[in-house]
Amino acid sequence: MEITEYNIKYLDQVLELWNDIIDEGIYFPQIEKLTKENADSYFKSQDYTGIALYNDEVYGVYILHPNNIGRCGHICNASYAVSKNARGKGIGEMLVKDSMKKGSELKYRILQFNAVVISNKTAHKLYEKLGFNKIGIVKEGYLNKNNIYEDIVLYYIDI
Repeated sequence: MEITEYNIKYLDQVLELWNDIIDEGIYFPQIEKLTKENADSYFKSQDYTGIALYNDEVYGVYILHPNNIGRCGHICNASYAVSKNARGKGIGEMLVKDSMKKGSELKYRILQFNAVVISNKTAHKLYEKLGFNKIGIVKEGYLNKNNIYEDIVLYYIDI
């Protein structure tokens, strides 16, 4: 498994994976799925889009971009998607670690997550294992696909 920069060659696989996460409705804030027409520009517009590849198959993807501007512009944010059939195999951890390294290379100092859904126990366990600091909880900050409000947790780590 390697993490490499997004390339349009993998657009169909990345688009399917990303949209599967949106469809799940329990991790991403996005509601509208990406289309073949807008997905390439979406992934290329990020500071960095990384993909987890093995034998030319995409098992994970992450996007890295500014979390804020100006005097807070040294803070980045990332989102991660792992293929349903590849979960529990350490791919998420590889993506997070790569995003931390890439964020540092891009001169960010902090990686912050603004909305880790409380029911996403796997993400919480991973971020805490990697040393992320829990900032706090926003009560009912996320509306899941079942129209139930869930708490979200904020995390950050110095990179």
